[in-house]
Amino acid sequence: MSVEGSANITEMTPETAFAALKDDSTALLVDVRTRPEWSFVGVPNLSGLSRQTALIEWRQFPDMSVNESFTEQVMDAAGGTMPDQIFFICRSGARSMEAARAVAQFADAQGLNPVCVNVAEGFEGDLNHDRHRGHLNGWKARGLPWQQS
Repeated sequence: MSVEGSANITEMTPETAFAALKDDSTALLVDVRTRPEWSFVGVPNLSGLSRQTALIEWRQFPDMSVNESFTEQVMDAAGGTMPDQIFFICRSGARSMEAARAVAQFADAQGLNPVCVNVAEGFEGDLNHDRHRGHLNGWKARGLPWQQS
C-alpha cells in the first residue's frame, strides 16, 4: 500500500514484509529502535534467510534525538549500494515511518529510487486492553522469527 505523499514509501503488514524479504535477497530490514529495546525486547531474526537485521537507531537513546548519521549508516549496512527495497521496523510503526521518509528523501536527492517500506504494527504492535504490547499484533505476535539477547 503506497503512503500518501511519496510513491517510494509503502507500508506492509509484518507477514507481507517477511514474505517480501524472503523473495528479495538484496532487501534490507532496518530495526530503528533503540539499543535498550533491542536488548530487552528482542529483534527480528533473519538468520533463516541467511541475513541479519540492521540495527540502526533512528532516535538515539537516551535523549531520543534524531541520529544525524542515520542515512549514511543505512547505506553502510547495505554495503554502500542502495537496495531496491528497504524495510523499516520500530516498536509500533511511527519511528520507522519517520526513518523511511528520511531515507526516501535522501535517496531522491541522490537520484536513487528504492522502495522504502514501513512495517505496519512494528515489532511489538499496539497496546491491548491491558495496555501491554506484543500480544495484539506486530512482528512478535504474528509469530515471525525473532530473538532476544
